[in-house]
Amino acid sequence: MSAKSSSIVTALTAAALAAVGFLAYQASASAPDHATAAKQPSSSASPAPGKGKDGAGRQKAEVPVPPGSGEGERVVYALGARRVWLVTADGKVKRTYEVTPSTVSPAPGTYKVNGRTLKVTGSDGVPIEHVVRFTVADGVVIGFSAALDGSKPDPNATKKTGGIRESRTDGTAMWDFALHKTKVVVVP
Repeated sequence: MSAKSSSIVTALTAAALAAVGFLAYQASASAPDHATAAKQPSSSASPAPGKGKDGAGRQKAEVPVPPGSGEGERVVYALGARRVWLVTADGKVKRTYEVTPSTVSPAPGTYKVNGRTLKVTGSDGVPIEHVVRFTVADGVVIGFSAALDGSKPDPNATKKTGGIRESRTDGTAMWDFALHKTKVVVVP
């Protein structure tokens, strides 16, 4: 092998090692598996599902999980209702809340959480936390996240974004619930 070929191989090897190191750093922000997380107390206080007081102090009615959204532990995202449900293995709603959709929506179907990041800058340039990713649509990564400043994106913007925004409190609840490979069911 010539000296020039050897230095190209060395440079490519160094670049590959740097890429692997970067990916390992990103993975270090991932949450523990279900067994470990079950032993840790949740950092979020979950209100009764779909209940609480409305702006006039009246009791809110419970919002049921959409029919046809599967069974067992899952996150349900209803596109039309702009709402998420965190459903436990026994079918009980742990939490439900409204979200602001991204400009690119996933197709109805069943997915699994495939990545999580504690803090990053969103595709709209806003610092976000508790990112829970589950698919790619139209070349855009789709996932749930909460803006650190509490802002909501403009779902009619011309820029393609995939962040389904939730409040910081709801984002913490999602982060605690939707660990790697948790089922995510998207309904119309």
